[in-house]
Amino acid sequence: MDLTLDDDDALQVYKALASDTRIDILKLLSQNSLTVSELSQQLGYSKAIISRYMKILEDARLVGHHKDIEAGIDGRKKLYYLAIDHIDINLPKKIFLPYEKETQEIKLGYFSDFSVYPTCGLASASAIIGDYDEPRSFASNNRIEATLLWFSQGYVEYILPNRVTSGIHPELIEISLELSSEFPDSNNVWPSDISFYLNDIKVGTWTVPGNFSDVRGKLTPHWWEDYLSQYGLLKSLRINHEDTCVDGKKISNFTLEDLVLQESPFIKLKIAVEEDAENRGGLTIFGKDFGNHPQNILYTLYYTENV
Repeated sequence: MDLTLDDDDALQVYKALASDTRIDILKLLSQNSLTVSELSQQLGYSKAIISRYMKILEDARLVGHHKDIEAGIDGRKKLYYLAIDHIDINLPKKIFLPYEKETQEIKLGYFSDFSVYPTCGLASASAIIGDYDEPRSFASNNRIEATLLWFSQGYVEYILPNRVTSGIHPELIEISLELSSEFPDSNNVWPSDISFYLNDIKVGTWTVPGNFSDVRGKLTPHWWEDYLSQYGLLKSLRINHEDTCVDGKKISNFTLEDLVLQESPFIKLKIAVEEDAENRGGLTIFGKDFGNHPQNILYTLYYTENV
């Protein structure tokens, strides 16, 4: 079971996990359901202390209990079990109070240009598009249905209208997408250098650590095999007046001023694994029907206006 928490609920989980003993309890419960007495014996603490710990863990929704039907006629003994196997904590999003914003969704299959090398492919929510490891599939009319794409080297490029016009002052560009590297089956440790271009300017390169299949993606369709890529990491590329960063970590000195946005009616976004990359581990992009996050690529412009 997955547990997804917003910041208001997360404090209880932080407190519950802030104890080596409570972590040890969770480890034991991951193997077997146990009573307070059994936990007390294995951990060397009194039943009173273990009972207090169980209350904290239960309030945080990390453990549950049911009556031990073999404990006796009174049935008062509680058998505790691990209630979750994965936790997502949604931290509060940074709010740019002085700014207006506009978000444009970029569907994965709506690329305007590409150059890809096998292993490569496209998939919709219901089927593979074209053939595995066939670059010509990227030219198929059905590519617009893609919500998963992957390649070992090359790029995809998208074009969208530029909303920066006279009187609009860009303050931040944010590009959000779920991505991993690419491996013929899957490899959780398989780094790849992903380069991002805006209007033909390389704004930075970020290294994704792997291609993940340790658990199934929350959204990954049932027909997609377990051993194939299941999910990626949701990342935010941000370009402001000072630098370019990924999730707040600086990756280059390029700024909004370097992009000269006012000079073009369009924005070109290219995402690439380059031939000379130190870690040439490919790229997988997850859309709204695959992975863990129900979104396609999102391009958000934060801006101010002349008053």
